[in-house]
Amino acid sequence: MSLHLQCLGSSGPQHLLDCARGTGCDQESACSSPAPLMAADELGHFPAKEAMVDVDIKPKPSQPHCYERYVQPCVAELLGSALFIFIGCLSVVEDVEGTGRLQPALAHGLALGLTIAILGAISGGHFNPAVSLGVWLVGGLNITMLIPYWLSQLCGGVIGAGLAKAVAATERYVNASGGAFSSITADEQIPSVLVGEIVMTTFLVLAVCMGAVNEKTKTPLAPFCIGFTVTVNILAGGGVSGACMNPARAFGPALIANYWDYHWVYWVGPTVAALLVGVLVRLLLGDWTIRLFLK
Repeated sequence: MSLHLQCLGSSGPQHLLDCARGTGCDQESACSSPAPLMAADELGHFPAKEAMVDVDIKPKPSQPHCYERYVQPCVAELLGSALFIFIGCLSVVEDVEGTGRLQPALAHGLALGLTIAILGAISGGHFNPAVSLGVWLVGGLNITMLIPYWLSQLCGGVIGAGLAKAVAATERYVNASGGAFSSITADEQIPSVLVGEIVMTTFLVLAVCMGAVNEKTKTPLAPFCIGFTVTVNILAGGGVSGACMNPARAFGPALIANYWDYHWVYWVGPTVAALLVGVLVRLLLGDWTIRLFLK
């Protein structure tokens, strides 16, 4: 079927249909040769325009290799724990007379802050089983990585304590019990030491969770805030409990020096503190993505 040019230019829809069928059109005499313009079944789409939509297709980001997701973080925790505990043990063994707790406090705090700044982007920079437990409780660590992190940290503690023994003078190493925690000499001290470890570890784990995990309070200064927390804890509470705050820091020297007196205190205190911080952040202090209630 075809349409006359005259009908297309000046006629209404009904006349166009009649013209296309060849009935009722008075333009037959005016056009000696009809010009085929469009089929009748296309009239419903006249005039037709096509809209071109430019769709920007972005490639789907590829998942990191399983080595980067599971193995590399454990390697970073192993290395960071070894370096931190090596510096910590050596600062106790080689403590210069007259400096008191200042040398161990600065050595522990600066070593921890630096290792977090260097390796934190890979593993989160925990280097402490209590910190890993607290971070997992607030949603900052996958449950599948919790046990591997603990094993890496404990092994790193043993390596660091072993390196400290290898480089330290034998007499000083023995006198300092290899950097192991020997503050408790009687059962009567256990309550105060336990409370001190709980409070100081709570301060440390809270600094990690609020400074590095919670989006509302996260800060790029977190590595040094965490390191300074260790420093002030040792300065304030080193005479009470030794200010361990880290089961890996207690385990490594205890194994290498074979010193296990009241060792359990330095596991129970930090573990209770991590559970306490998990409750505080999940219920009260966390942002809306972390809090369980009142969102």
